[in-house]
Amino acid sequence: MAEIIASGLLKAVSEKLASVALNTFVRSQGIHSELKLLERTLTHIQSLLNDASQKETSDEAVKQWLNGLQHLAYDIDDLLDELATEAMHREYVQRSGAITSKVRRLVPTSFINLSLSQRVHHKLDDITSKLRDLENEKVNLGLVVKDEMPKRIYQTSLVDTSGIVGRKKEKKELLVKLLGDEPCNQNFSIVPIVGMGGLGKTTLARLLYEDDEVKKHFEPRAWICVSNQFDIFNISKVILQSVKGKNKEFVDLNLLQVALRNQLKEKRFLIVLDDVWSESYEDWEILVRPFCACAPGSKVVMTTRKVQLLQKLGYSNLNNLQTLSHDDALSLLAQHSLGANNFDSHPILLPYGEGIVKKCDGLPLALRVLGRLLRTKTEEEEWKELLNSEIWRLGKGDEVVPALELSYHDLPASLKQLFAYSSLFPKDYMFDKDDLILLWMAEGFLNQSSSNKSMERLGLEYFEELLSRSFFQHAPDDKSLFVMHDLLNDLAKFVAGEFFLRLEGEMVKDVTKEAASEKYHHMSFVREKYVAYSKFKAFESAKSLRTFSAVPTDGLKDSRREFFLSYKLQVNLLPKLPLLRVLSLSDYKISVVPETIGHLKHLRYLNLSRSLITHLPENVSNLYNLQTLILFGCKALRNLPNNFLKLKNLHHLDIRNTPHLDKMPLGIGELKSLQTLSKIIIGGDNGLIISELKELTNLHGKIHIKGLDKVEVANEQREEKVVSWLKLLVKDSHEASEERYMRDKTEGVYS
Repeated sequence: MAEIIASGLLKAVSEKLASVALNTFVRSQGIHSELKLLERTLTHIQSLLNDASQKETSDEAVKQWLNGLQHLAYDIDDLLDELATEAMHREYVQRSGAITSKVRRLVPTSFINLSLSQRVHHKLDDITSKLRDLENEKVNLGLVVKDEMPKRIYQTSLVDTSGIVGRKKEKKELLVKLLGDEPCNQNFSIVPIVGMGGLGKTTLARLLYEDDEVKKHFEPRAWICVSNQFDIFNISKVILQSVKGKNKEFVDLNLLQVALRNQLKEKRFLIVLDDVWSESYEDWEILVRPFCACAPGSKVVMTTRKVQLLQKLGYSNLNNLQTLSHDDALSLLAQHSLGANNFDSHPILLPYGEGIVKKCDGLPLALRVLGRLLRTKTEEEEWKELLNSEIWRLGKGDEVVPALELSYHDLPASLKQLFAYSSLFPKDYMFDKDDLILLWMAEGFLNQSSSNKSMERLGLEYFEELLSRSFFQHAPDDKSLFVMHDLLNDLAKFVAGEFFLRLEGEMVKDVTKEAASEKYHHMSFVREKYVAYSKFKAFESAKSLRTFSAVPTDGLKDSRREFFLSYKLQVNLLPKLPLLRVLSLSDYKISVVPETIGHLKHLRYLNLSRSLITHLPENVSNLYNLQTLILFGCKALRNLPNNFLKLKNLHHLDIRNTPHLDKMPLGIGELKSLQTLSKIIIGGDNGLIISELKELTNLHGKIHIKGLDKVEVANEQREEKVVSWLKLLVKDSHEASEERYMRDKTEGVYS
């Protein structure tokens, strides 16, 4: 984590102090010299980080030193963010004239209760003292100044990943089982693919599923990712949707399975159940009841790491999928590292390649990820250094594959923190890259003062880099979504350490108040039907928490189930988390948003999509830092806060599928940073006219425009720029619809 600390600390200080408004403000508070002293101390510590980053793997004391520094980094960034927010507030007040009593009522009490100067001086003294102690520890830890490692240019377009090395023998054997008529006491039989994570079980199943002969032999076919939760209802629903092509809602498992049985009746099907973890024979019996009406010769391909269920079903002498042979493994490494099928053109690297293959034990995922790392290394010394790295000493017994951790350590600091952030997502979580980039942006990971690129553009480049290195991969059935391999999810959780927490299952019992308050800065929790306040009682004192996010177990594939959140949690807990930057409570049946949400002055991302809210509190307009507001699918929503003028940092406003929202808030046309405005309503009570939108030059994506029939062209002819903008925005206004936008929000074509 060392590089993350160095870049994060200095970037936060330099970028925020570079703000003219902030600079003027800190001088007025008499703390400019203290902040400059803090910056100099950080620079001294930065010179030690190269040495510390090399020692933390084997030295627990160094690791704890770095953890302490990272916690302090959060404190410094929070302080600077508080100052920047106060500077924005005072700038707004100055523009608006004297502070009226009405404005005072909207100002969070934290601005008034105690002199800002007093609070800041106290925090600065505490931070400076802790930082000085960390600097003094360098002698005991033996940390010295080392030159920075030379930076390499990282490629984003590597060898074609569609090439699969080996597995011809395995595929041929499995095809015989799939297409043959093996004796079976049912009309369908199971074809197991068993083995440890990273072996390529899913890849092999995909080869079978897409084989031309298999496609001709089976009709219908269905692919289901099962994972940890063996949810019979959801699995049955996905199979039915796959074979029928329609998504019909069922409130009862019996009705669903009757419909599925009718669709499979007398048909020879192929169903792939990928990544099965369940050991329950009873669950399996219920799941396959509709299968019994199928035609003889139907098959179920099951990929799994666990053999218990298969053994209960009578499958003995199971053959585990083996690692690649030495030659195939060497070829796979060459393909991803050199763009060739062998080392013939680089004979000097062959001995190192053979050594790396041996250390990876022929594990395809490790070879692929490590090969992409080596793609940026062409010198013999670099291959030698990687082969001799101390990380290999972790051994097979550890939870993290050494080759994957090597790939993580080779990432630039900016990408390390983005990868660690992925630890908040459950295994097999399918995510949209645009949504993930907005979260990165809200957490402050995408600020780059030396670049003219937007945060969104920078985030896209970072995402493509992680994708090219195989840290992310396309979802099997939807190329617009992405997933992480289970082993990489384990790695993300490992490197995230004590700063990130994914709360799921029985884990809540192990989270103490002390741990929550002192360690965690980012927390997600897996969505459940009922979430009680008691589950989060340990977080009442988690003053440093920046992320409070509900995540589904099945990613963006919403199961349309109902979820309920304790109102006490909203009213009692959220106000105690003053440093929140990300608050995501999508899909919960929330009907009222508490007024206290307007006091979360650090908030940058607010997602209340598919909730039951009718309006947002007026003081949401006080969230100066808010970048993303997602209200998609809030079908009861009728009003937005009246005054949007203060939301100068708002980039994305998603109000798709809000049929009762019939007017735009005041000041929407002055938000020049807006890039997403999914719906524009002309007219309404405030009489929004097209000319008010002429400054919104950064909008992109599809937009639903409502009320074009109210536009009086004669009165608008003088606004030539607006008319030309409108023509670009609305090529065919009659085609503009929320449904088209939802089908493809990334196409970038205005309609």
